[in-house]
Amino acid sequence: MEKIHQHSAGIDIGARNIYIGIEGEQVAVFGTFTQDFKDAVSYLLSHGIRTVAMEATGSYWIILFDVLQAAGLDVWLVDGRQTRQVPGRKTDVKDCQWINQLHSYGLLNRCFVAEGLVKELRSYQRLREDHIRSAAMHINHMQKALVEMNLRLPQVLSQVQGKSGLSIIEAILAGERNPHALLALCHGSLKNKAEDILKALEGYYTETGLFSLLQAYEAYKFYQGQILACDKKIEEVLSQNQNLPQNKPKRKEKPVRHHKPSVDGMEDHLRLLFDGKDATQLSGITSYTWFQLYTETGNDLSKWETEKHFTSWLGLSPGQNHSGKSRRNKSKGKPKAGQIFRTIGQSLLQSKRIALGEFGRRIRARKGSRIAIKAVARKLAEQYWRLMVKGQDFVEKGVEDYKNRLLAQKKKYFQKLAIELDEKTALMEMSHNQYVI
Repeated sequence: MEKIHQHSAGIDIGARNIYIGIEGEQVAVFGTFTQDFKDAVSYLLSHGIRTVAMEATGSYWIILFDVLQAAGLDVWLVDGRQTRQVPGRKTDVKDCQWINQLHSYGLLNRCFVAEGLVKELRSYQRLREDHIRSAAMHINHMQKALVEMNLRLPQVLSQVQGKSGLSIIEAILAGERNPHALLALCHGSLKNKAEDILKALEGYYTETGLFSLLQAYEAYKFYQGQILACDKKIEEVLSQNQNLPQNKPKRKEKPVRHHKPSVDGMEDHLRLLFDGKDATQLSGITSYTWFQLYTETGNDLSKWETEKHFTSWLGLSPGQNHSGKSRRNKSKGKPKAGQIFRTIGQSLLQSKRIALGEFGRRIRARKGSRIAIKAVARKLAEQYWRLMVKGQDFVEKGVEDYKNRLLAQKKKYFQKLAIELDEKTALMEMSHNQYVI
């Protein structure tokens, strides 16, 4: 084999030390403090190193990656599955040498690393999602505190954290105990449930229950404030990097049902980032899910050569089975972007007017929900890649069009089968006649 990278090094990263392997040199060991990283850069430059490969180990690689890149080195972040050792070679010292050897012969592939605006927005978006999960935990705490006082609001209200539910909780914490007064705080759309809500509001109040409810309510409101702060930061970053056109025509946007960001003109910002392409025309993708995908994959999807490369990276490719058994060494990683497509696919399965929903339900009937969700997510990811890379227009033609195309395929198949049967019947008659003669 011929070496591709002549001036290369391999780095094995740990929590306390990093190990640098250079061909013909003793393995160098450095700590993980900032000054140690700077010393490591000086060591690499002094040996004429131009490119470096290292594994994506937890979150330890992030700062080192930035420091090496800032020094002008060509840094390759690689998947640990590509650098698996043969038996008897698993040490930190041998790891870095093995990584360098593989990299020098061009046997490693780069991982996708977000940079610039994508990297910054991804940090705020992931922090926002952490706050959403924390807020959801305190919603459960509020429900538990209410049930402990036999206030059965979770049974009669679809969302305790909704406008009506929070109004009632705030009144209870302020000292209101009259069920009729609490019922008056509900939204007018709940009139049909008035009798049930009134019964649910006849509680048995306790000091411990009220204290637990107060703690959960304040924690929930705190995280709502944190989510709003993340939204403001996202809007600030987008506004600094882009100027929206004045007097832009108003367009009807897809509704975002849950956790909609308080960011003005998010969809317009995304169209500018993608040179006018609009992912919301794809089934199930709203401005919020599009923003989530942008923070995970960026706006240049041509980094993946084909849609198959893209879906494979997302973890949405079909499994490979041999003799009825799945591969043992299949990837265990679940990229965040792939999970977003899966979430959208799960919602599309419930749609009665979208072709992808009908497609997923046909698969679900034969192979189950898990495989159906994955298949729908893969179809959607392929459409997303084609739209962003090739600019192909997409129009949702609906379930009826899908059923008509499916019926046409079946008709074509049966016509072909009928022709084959006619030919076989004719041959059988000829052979029979010859035998009789």
